[in-house]
Amino acid sequence: MSTRYKGGIISAAPPAPTSLVASGVWTLEQALQAKSGGNWPIPQLFIDYLVVAGGGSSGGGTYHSGGGGAGGLRSGSAYAVTKGFSYTITVGAGGASVAAGSSGVAGNLSAFGSVASSSGGGRGGNYSDIGTGGNGGSGGGGSVGSGSAYSVPQAGGTGISGQGFAGGSGTQDSGVYGAGGGGGAGQAGGTGTGSVGGKGGDGIASTITGSSVYYAGGGGGSVYSSNAGGAGGLGGGGSAGTLTSASGTSGAANTGGGGGAPLSHASLSGNAGGSGVVILSSPQAAASTTGSPTVTTSGGLTIYTFTASGSITF
Repeated sequence: MSTRYKGGIISAAPPAPTSLVASGVWTLEQALQAKSGGNWPIPQLFIDYLVVAGGGSSGGGTYHSGGGGAGGLRSGSAYAVTKGFSYTITVGAGGASVAAGSSGVAGNLSAFGSVASSSGGGRGGNYSDIGTGGNGGSGGGGSVGSGSAYSVPQAGGTGISGQGFAGGSGTQDSGVYGAGGGGGAGQAGGTGTGSVGGKGGDGIASTITGSSVYYAGGGGGSVYSSNAGGAGGLGGGGSAGTLTSASGTSGAANTGGGGGAPLSHASLSGNAGGSGVVILSSPQAAASTTGSPTVTTSGGLTIYTFTASGSITF
């Protein structure tokens, strides 16, 4: 049954929300229907979010390599979402492992609809390939140049303001070369020295899940003819290789950590960056989700942790 009003008809069936509704712009039909149903002004739901992109991978072995940069990190609180609208969730993969002698690979972006998008971490540099660190959410660590730029220290990649910091640069110290650590969400990567690789920059601690957890730490860099690889940054950053653990470690999964560089002169593959994560905290349970997020509760809030891409409708 329909009720007539001047200028048109209010249908018994409510119109579906549109992308205009999500941005706060309503059609006349949608506004009248909401008002007739007692839903105007629109009841608002406020949520918190954390969006972490995939970390970059380190350079491969053979010679000194920079650590991978952490994935960009963005967070927000008391963000108003529209009920009935579906938000797309994108979870970025970490940069893939690379062969010995190659520079690393950048991580992939993560996003919460059009609300927040974080850029993947920058790749780590490599003496035999591209010495500079790659730019990204956080920058990858630099090494030193080869060829015409032989032994010239190379800069780390830049980070993006509000997402992360720059990678550390390479160095040359009395004929011994060190590579920089990847940048983290809370701190720049350390500069390599002649005795130790640069430490990965620390990430940022978040309490969105109800506990304090670090995310988006940078990977450690390696050093020429030394076993003193740089430590990974807090938040899943991989550590560089040592004589007792030559391979080093990858960035931790679902933290956006950068990959740690393998031991210099070991002809080992570079380490992958950690995958990203999207976490949403709401005072009200969502109407539906896809992508199989982990659902927990804390302090009366419902928390959705996406480790794979999907969607959420409030």
